Amino acid sequence: MTKRKFGLAMSLVLAAGTMLAACGSTDKEKDNAGDKPAAGNDGEKSEFSIAMVTDIGGIDDKSFNQSAWKGVKEFGEEQGWEKGTGGYDYLQSAGSADYTTNLNNLARRDFNLVFGVGYLMEDAISEIAAQQTDTNFAIIDGVVDAPNVASVLFKEQEGGYLAGVAAALMTKSNKIGFVGGQDIPVIERFEAGFIEGVKAINPEIKVDSKYTGAFDKAELGKAEAGRMYSSGVDIIFHAAGGTGNGVFSEAKERKQADKDAYVWVIGVDSDQYDEGKVGDANVTLTSMLKRVDVAVKDLSSLAMEGNFPGGETKVYGLHDEGVALADSRGAIPQDVLDQIDEFAQKIADGEIEVPEFVEKKK
Repeated sequence: MTKRKFGLAMSLVLAAGTMLAACGSTDKEKDNAGDKPAAGNDGEKSEFSIAMVTDIGGIDDKSFNQSAWKGVKEFGEEQGWEKGTGGYDYLQSAGSADYTTNLNNLARRDFNLVFGVGYLMEDAISEIAAQQTDTNFAIIDGVVDAPNVASVLFKEQEGGYLAGVAAALMTKSNKIGFVGGQDIPVIERFEAGFIEGVKAINPEIKVDSKYTGAFDKAELGKAEAGRMYSSGVDIIFHAAGGTGNGVFSEAKERKQADKDAYVWVIGVDSDQYDEGKVGDANVTLTSMLKRVDVAVKDLSSLAMEGNFPGGETKVYGLHDEGVALADSRGAIPQDVLDQIDEFAQKIADGEIEVPEFVEKKK
């Protein structure tokens, strides 16, 4: 594994950030139980098929669900499948009450592997997996102990560490912010790694951390970002899903009001470069990519080959390209990128072990 494998400009990472403009949902896509079976290149129904159920963030959340759908869609297209029953598909959840209904719907349509996106789906997958024993399920960011369920976790702390290194090397005020969604272990891993990365560069830098308690409240993210920027913070890393859109809104408003304003956002899960556009400028410093698409395609391949890891938990980190930083498009100078690459290599090689939890002050 070469050092440049982790370069922020490599094509693999850049591809992870491609926005799925064609993935906008329609009413037909949201409820397509009656779709005719999809066919492969030979016109015959495929023998294997995959689908996913989104959490409440939606399929085009520019983040977690979108990355998962990217993996499902790419895997299906690589097999020559079409979208629909017998190929690849998704159902969107308007609320948590939809989880069991959507999972059961896809199982009844005979999809071989069904992904549930987000830890909030743990109970629903546990329930439906016990009923639909002929269907394999995968839970992203959660753990379900069942023979027909594979659990997928990520080393968010490793990607967060790199984001922290980038922020610490780029800050001018020595004040950096972290905005999280719900205070749960997966988000704390983002925070813990971020704080450790900052400390590795300069332990004197202050990190202002705040959890909003929601992943779908942009107004909360905007308010928190406004407070932080007004206090002197110049870079904010968000791990808050749709709530993080408010962080971008606040940064863009400040940049629009003052083109020389030094305000940055580090995106999460997918490449959020487009979210930071302000005219000819951009407030996205980089994004911490959580390669859900990589995990989805890996599990789909295993399942199609008859090697589905049911009852197991697979964890993806820097070593297997499960997390990364997106191309900064010139926002980060090359000498800083080189330093980030060095830390990435040390983490992948096991020289640096990043903690999963924030050290509590005594």
